[in-house]
Parts: sequence; C-alpha cells; structure tokens
Amino acid sequence: MAEESESKARRIHWWGITDVGRVRKNNEDAFLALQVDGEGVRRLGKYGESDLAPHDYVFAVSDGMGGANAGEFASRIAVDKITRLFPSVFRTGATGMDVGFQDVLGQLFDEIHKEVSSLGFFYEELRGMGATLSLCWVRPDWVYFAHVGDSRIYHLPASGGIRQISEDHTHVGWKLRQGKISPREARNHPGRHSLQQVIGGNTQHLNPQFGAVGYEPGDQFLMCSDGVVEGLFDSGIQRFVQNPPSYAIDGNPAERVVAEAIRVYGKDNTTAVVVEMT
Repeated sequence: MAEESESKARRIHWWGITDVGRVRKNNEDAFLALQVDGEGVRRLGKYGESDLAPHDYVFAVSDGMGGANAGEFASRIAVDKITRLFPSVFRTGATGMDVGFQDVLGQLFDEIHKEVSSLGFFYEELRGMGATLSLCWVRPDWVYFAHVGDSRIYHLPASGGIRQISEDHTHVGWKLRQGKISPREARNHPGRHSLQQVIGGNTQHLNPQFGAVGYEPGDQFLMCSDGVVEGLFDSGIQRFVQNPPSYAIDGNPAERVVAEAIRVYGKDNTTAVVVEMT
C-alpha cells in the first residue's frame, strides 16, 4: 500500500499570466484559478501551490471577440460566471464523477452561453460578442475538461511529449483532424481563425467538447489562447514549459511560454495557465 500511495500526486502547482501583446490596445483574454471544497469557492492568485486531496481546482482560459470592448467583456463574463456557478454542491455531488462530470460541465457552459448571448441580444454595443472557453476541473487522479473555440488545452506527461487534448472548433481544425491538410498547412491557412463554435456570438446550438484525462505525478496541463499558438509550435510550447533554453526568461512556465510567443509573434493577446501535479 505504501508503494501505491507514493505513486499518486499529492500537491498541485499553478501559474497563470495574460499579456496584451505588442499590437493590441486592450486585452480580450482572461484566465481563472479556483479552489473548490465543501465550504465554497475561492479565487486563487496568479501562481501558487496546495494539497490536492482536500479540494477540487478549476482553471480556465477565455479569449473574447466583438466590436469596441465587447470581446473583453465577453471573456470576463465567462470566467466570472464560472465562479458563481461552480458552488460547493457540485463537489458534494461529484463523488465518483466518472460519468456525471459531463452533466456538470455541460450545465455550466450552457448557463454561460445563455448569459453572453442574452447580453449580446439586448445591448447594441455588445451585439455579436462571443468568447472561447477552455476549462480544466482537477480532482484526485483525473482532470475533467470542457472546451469551446480555438483556445487550447495540452497534456504534457512527465514521461515526455505534448498532446493537444482539445479540438479547435474551426473548419481548418476539422480538416486537420480528418487528415486533409498537414499541421503546417493548418498553421498558415487564412481561415484558421474562423470559429464554428463560441460562447455567445452567433452559435445557435452550443456543442462543447468534453473529456477526462488521468494523470501521474509530474504531469502538466496547459491552457492557452491562440496568441500562444500563433507564436509557438507544439514542440516549442513543450520546450519552454519543461526544458527552457538558456536564453529564456527566468520565470515560471506560463511566463516563459507567453514571453516567447510574444517575442516571436506578439500581434494578439497572449495567455497561458500551467498546472503541475507533484
């Protein structure tokens, strides 16, 4: 039993950062870190560490879109609504959530979608606003995730490698998954930012992607906006998270990824949240 106990992750570390980039005047990205237990929901700082067992954790990245400041407003609504809608009763009802996690996260995404869509309908200045939303719910041994849009969620196992576990909700992303174009062609395709699914916007029937990933000690998860993806290939993301080159900034994994993406690209808002189980 001692050997089995030692094989499980005991603590969680997280780092989050968002940057307006070198071109944009306002930041339409937002991120969130929450701790959830039987007593309620608590917002966490931009970085920290804690024990895994007594709590659940929720991390999210959202990239807003819309005229004027509507995109910035949409992403803030998305992350703030998570805080209000993820009460302690969700954790109480989450014992043995191998099946029910999709119902919980589906309800959450539906409520956020309704609020963003409603505001966009009733207020002219917010007409058509929308947002991507990539969320990870961390529980002992498992990460449950839900995703809409072209922000991304990656799993970086301690054994090495990087795997995108979210799917880009674009026609280009679909063509890539079908093998009709190569990753390099997808990266340079002029229609790569044309979204088929967003929170709010013109999405009539929201169809989020749901999934569950088991993890081992040392595994990491990255949530990021497309500003990171435009600046770095997956191999570059892995390098700056796990094995940064000597010229990388002396920061945490999220800071290194964002700083390098801005150095290489920098035309968009750039956001990253890195979570590590130890």
